[in-house]
Amino acid sequence: MKQYKPKNRLSSQAYIDGVLAGDRVMLSRAITIIESNLASDKVLAKDIVQQILPHAGNSIRIGITGVPGVGKSTFIEAFGVYLVKQGHKVAILSIDPSSQRTKGSILGDKTRMEELANLEDAYIRPSSSGDTLGGVANKTGETMLLCEAAGYDVILVETVGVGQSETAVHGMTDFFLLLMLSGAGDELQGIKKGIMEMADMVVINKADGDNITNSKLAKRQYQNALHIFPLGESGWSPVVSTASSTKHIGISKVWDEVLKYKALVDDNGYFIKNRNHQKIQWMYNNINEELKQMFYGSEAIAHTLETLEKDIISSEVSPVKAALEVIEKFKKSI
Repeated sequence: MKQYKPKNRLSSQAYIDGVLAGDRVMLSRAITIIESNLASDKVLAKDIVQQILPHAGNSIRIGITGVPGVGKSTFIEAFGVYLVKQGHKVAILSIDPSSQRTKGSILGDKTRMEELANLEDAYIRPSSSGDTLGGVANKTGETMLLCEAAGYDVILVETVGVGQSETAVHGMTDFFLLLMLSGAGDELQGIKKGIMEMADMVVINKADGDNITNSKLAKRQYQNALHIFPLGESGWSPVVSTASSTKHIGISKVWDEVLKYKALVDDNGYFIKNRNHQKIQWMYNNINEELKQMFYGSEAIAHTLETLEKDIISSEVSPVKAALEVIEKFKKSI
């Protein structure tokens, strides 16, 4: 079967030259190729990423997550505007595992971050998740490389969804920021231990007006909770702070802590060690994704699965036996 190839594609060098020149239109077009599942685009994407690699890596990557309603977009806009005013070029990548179905929350980002979106030194881009979190890690990782090559020295990766997306983002960033609210009952309820352990900084957002007292109380509670966890490999003690994105209070404090963290991990060697670990994990993520696509892309496997599903429903075969059977068939086909 003849593979479909879009007519508007340029050479890989044209995209690379555009990205290195800081052309935002070319950057967006290159990212679109990275996110594409077309076979021809995958070949083009690999060439772009390979050649862009020597020009990437010169940024601080910050993961940002938080509970629904915490004000992530408002915080990111205030934080991004602050960073641009400090002379930085900022790229904001939003990840939503459900975006393939809804598109809603992703498409709303530029509307909610109107001031930031209009700044020349800011770039906002939804990051396609594909249908797996492995896809999130791979494609967002490549998108970060392109943004870095285009001159963006601060990359903010926002998790729009909840659950395992936080783990995926933590595994591709240098500093992990958890946004929380106060005054919503027991401050620690609903917070997974795993997410708290990943946080390098917890910020109690919306700390203004009548909520200041509650925010200070929440700060103490989170500080006490974080003391329970042992010190991480980075040697950094997680910080808890309060902020008001709408009043632009406490925003500079967040950046000050990021710089302190960066100085520490540069000095003790953890920064490079962590980046190297992420590169290796990226390779394994790609292996897993390619194997999955090979497996489910096989017509023979698809037919076998269809038959086995009926056998499972009729109790003629157990799910475990069915899985082993289809895997054996795949092994024989390669």
